[in-house]
Amino acid sequence: MADTFTAFVIEDADGKPKGGFKPLSLSDLPDHDVLVEVAYSTLNYKDGLAVSGKGRIARKLPMVAGIDLAGTVVESRSADWKAGDKVIVNGWGLSETQWGGYSRFQRVKPEWLTRLPDVFSAEEAMGIGTAGYTAALCVDALEDWGAIQPGGKEVLVTGAAGGVGSVAVALLAKAGYPVTASTGRPETHEYLSGLGATGFIDRAALQEKGPPLQKERWAGGVDSVGGITLVNALSQTVWGGAIAACGLAGSADLPGTVLPHILRSVTLIGVDSVAAPAARRERAWARLARDLDKDHLKTMYTVEPMSKLPELAGQILAGRVRGRVVIDVTA
Repeated sequence: MADTFTAFVIEDADGKPKGGFKPLSLSDLPDHDVLVEVAYSTLNYKDGLAVSGKGRIARKLPMVAGIDLAGTVVESRSADWKAGDKVIVNGWGLSETQWGGYSRFQRVKPEWLTRLPDVFSAEEAMGIGTAGYTAALCVDALEDWGAIQPGGKEVLVTGAAGGVGSVAVALLAKAGYPVTASTGRPETHEYLSGLGATGFIDRAALQEKGPPLQKERWAGGVDSVGGITLVNALSQTVWGGAIAACGLAGSADLPGTVLPHILRSVTLIGVDSVAAPAARRERAWARLARDLDKDHLKTMYTVEPMSKLPELAGQILAGRVRGRVVIDVTA
């Protein structure tokens, strides 16, 4: 193992978080039970906020950024894991309260680890990452609620060309649900059709303030946008339908009314991926291993070197990233 390695570290600079590349050694890492040699991480919207300093994601400083990692166990004081195990970590406070994946090595708690499914490489697993794993949690939640049926009414996916949206479209289509993709980028329609979308709605149509009860259309949906988009999605959901909400790329506000909920029995299902228990994580990754077409997955992500993180953070915050970005922490 290298004596020193490079990590992207957020530190305090005159009372404000500022990130940059910094050499670390193993002795600098947290004293957790499992040492992982990291191969890949990811770039998510939250990472963009952390890396750019435009959002106070890190609640403890200094902080190694990166909410995902995939790699190989090097050392373990836990009976559950041994050297050579291929593992993933999604969430668990990485980049917020716990050191994250933008580092060649990281020490983590054994309960944070999920075993890498045999069908995926570490790169492919990060092509999925927290965004794809969250999408799987959302699909599981909608099915558990019973709001959607294969071959039934349309299922809406907002932010469809993003990381959560891309995987949600693919998983829903694979399961036989008619998927309508919401995007403001017509150039992504071919890409989304390839993933299984059968219809499109311009995101602008979901960003206009409308009445609290609108024409019923969606059996359910996966929303990563929030704000007025989520309000309109709820207002257009059929009686007994449900929207699984997992993000706030547009807004954290919910400027709506209770009318869809009390007059149409529409359910808003909140989906959190950070602290989801192990059983839900394993179920979500099992769905991904079973239902996510590897050829589709290849079209969803690009691999970029960690050295480009500052540039990439600006791109994802500006909405110029399609699909997923995998970060090669060795480059």
